[in-house]
Amino acid sequence: MQNINVNNNRKKILQKNTIASFVFQICTIICGFILPRLILESFGSEVNGLVSSIAQFLSIISFLELGMGTVVQASLYKPLACNDIIEISKIIVSAERFFRRLAQIILAYIVILIYVYPLIDKQEYSFRFTTYLIVAMSISSFAQYYFGIVYRLLLIADQRGYISYNAQTITLLVNTFTCFILIKLGASIQVIKLVTSLIYLMRPAALAWYVKYHYNLDKKIKYEEEPIKQKWNGASQHIAAIVLDGTDLIVLTIFASLSAVSIYSVYNLVIYGVKQLFLSMTNGIQALLGELWARQELEAQMGFFSWTEWIIHTGTTYVFGCMALLIVPFIEIYTRGIEDVNYIQPLFAVLITAANAGHCLRLPYNMMILAGGHFKQTQSNYIVAAVLNIVVSILLVNQFGLIGVAIGTLVAMLYQTFWMVIYISQNLVKWPIKNFVKQFVVDIITIILMNITTKWICMGSISYFSWVLMAIKIAVISAIVVIFTNFIFYQDKVFALPKLFKKRGHVT
Repeated sequence: MQNINVNNNRKKILQKNTIASFVFQICTIICGFILPRLILESFGSEVNGLVSSIAQFLSIISFLELGMGTVVQASLYKPLACNDIIEISKIIVSAERFFRRLAQIILAYIVILIYVYPLIDKQEYSFRFTTYLIVAMSISSFAQYYFGIVYRLLLIADQRGYISYNAQTITLLVNTFTCFILIKLGASIQVIKLVTSLIYLMRPAALAWYVKYHYNLDKKIKYEEEPIKQKWNGASQHIAAIVLDGTDLIVLTIFASLSAVSIYSVYNLVIYGVKQLFLSMTNGIQALLGELWARQELEAQMGFFSWTEWIIHTGTTYVFGCMALLIVPFIEIYTRGIEDVNYIQPLFAVLITAANAGHCLRLPYNMMILAGGHFKQTQSNYIVAAVLNIVVSILLVNQFGLIGVAIGTLVAMLYQTFWMVIYISQNLVKWPIKNFVKQFVVDIITIILMNITTKWICMGSISYFSWVLMAIKIAVISAIVVIFTNFIFYQDKVFALPKLFKKRGHVT
């Protein structure tokens, strides 16, 4: 087995980032269930679908970023490792110039969206209704790029992402409480979303204050050579990520109905929440991989990657395997009493869960590509995946609706995962493909066994209490299955796992 050598300070920082991110995602999941349910009850599925659709169109704003965020973060790894404040200042100044120009383009996009969206939206909402809603929801998106994104990238690259996560947690809790009060007082959806945007303005302000007083940056520094290498080479990866995340809702908005968008958004509420909670456990790993790569500590990197792949695959199999079994019963309870749309869609639930599981399975390989700064070399993979998602979704949406767009996302994720495995095995960590094949086969076996051993479990009644009992049974049995299969195929890692959490520094 490979050795993993991560010093005590690195381990403490990784733990701090992981805990802060985990707390934020827990709060996100809880708050994420509260507000959409209140919106469904107070405004109906059509308005919920409208809000989700507009939010997706506004998320395209990040499309204009063209991958600069990822490239800036990767560019900061080496100067941060060397404590080169001059180079760090140059990168920050260059990035700020880019994002301020981007903010101006965003304003133009919002104006265009105000006039174009009513033509796309098939429901009979007034121009004023949608305009006010778009403006209210767009304020925080604009502020993110004009004020705060560069500082967030600096903190994450410097393994201080916990500062950003804590700021997000506080504003999230304040927003949820405030919106709950406003909905109970009968405020309009526009007022509620406007208040949300104003509260979220606190985030970039807090990050700007922290960076100002904790980093000795020279904002007036001049440079002749562009400090951000591969400045435009992250565009393909970024565009593909936006397409993969946003294609489904946009295709449904154009080719289906807001009711379909609402169904998708409710399922995605659960899946996205669980996925982000799972991803929170991996936050900080990319920055650590980037530092190891920058310092060319290849032996430590190989050992760390070995554990990263196994833990992420095993965790993904367990978490998403349980979710595939539990999501439909949960949706049945969550949407109880809402009868304007049929939210019980079992096949769609399985497919969209599998697609998001694919997103998590590709994480070790994607993080290694980003940490190594291999943007230009991997552009074709991201472009093909994006095209696959769009084409398959559009071809299938008219005949299969929600299922069609889920298939499109699943196909794209599978293609991207296998491509990345081949690439990093040849160019980065030299990871044998047979290791991935073995891991993937173990994942499939585990999922099959989880399904077989829990097939008899069902809810006694349509209630949260019955669902919790069902979830506990499935979680316990599935955990036993996961331990059993990994004991057979990865006995060395199962026995070494306790040492990984107890020992500080060196695990064999």
